[in-house]
Amino acid sequence: MSKKNNQKDGNKKSLRTRKQKIFQIAAGFVFVIIILFFVFSTFLRETANSNGNNIVKDYTAFIFKKQGELTFVSSDGKFYSKIDIEIADNDDSRSQGLMYRNKMTDTQGMFFIFPNESYQSFWMKNTVIPLDIIFVNKKNEIVKIHKNAVPFDESSYASGAPAIYVVEVNAGYTDRYKIKVGDKIVWRRM
Repeated sequence: MSKKNNQKDGNKKSLRTRKQKIFQIAAGFVFVIIILFFVFSTFLRETANSNGNNIVKDYTAFIFKKQGELTFVSSDGKFYSKIDIEIADNDDSRSQGLMYRNKMTDTQGMFFIFPNESYQSFWMKNTVIPLDIIFVNKKNEIVKIHKNAVPFDESSYASGAPAIYVVEVNAGYTDRYKIKVGDKIVWRRM
């Protein structure tokens, strides 16, 4: 009888040991799959960051430089708002504009000055933040506003009328301050 009990106990231990080994193998397999999932997903994110234009990157090379001030007023001179401006008045600075910048406060903007009043056209290639693009003629009157220009968009945002100045502010700015076509700007260089 004791031999039979020993045999049963041995079979139970053997079965228990096999179940434990199977459980350990299954748990190890699940662990490996989880690790592979995280490694693969990290690889995909890094690949998307290096290849994708739709990925917002942390650009820190450009810091806003206050070079002047600009005030928005109604056609009859009523004050709307005032911003600090960085001035783009040569080919290089106009080409660069706000590209690669990841932020701008609501009290800042980019002010483009062109040598002659003519039809202007802008795009959002390499521009990370959404913008309102405001076209202004030589009488300082706003002739066109493109609201909420989409980051990285390569389509054309045209002035629709001759303009010598362009102001870029954060998207939604013109709605917040009720700025519209026909209103004016007053600006000064510092």
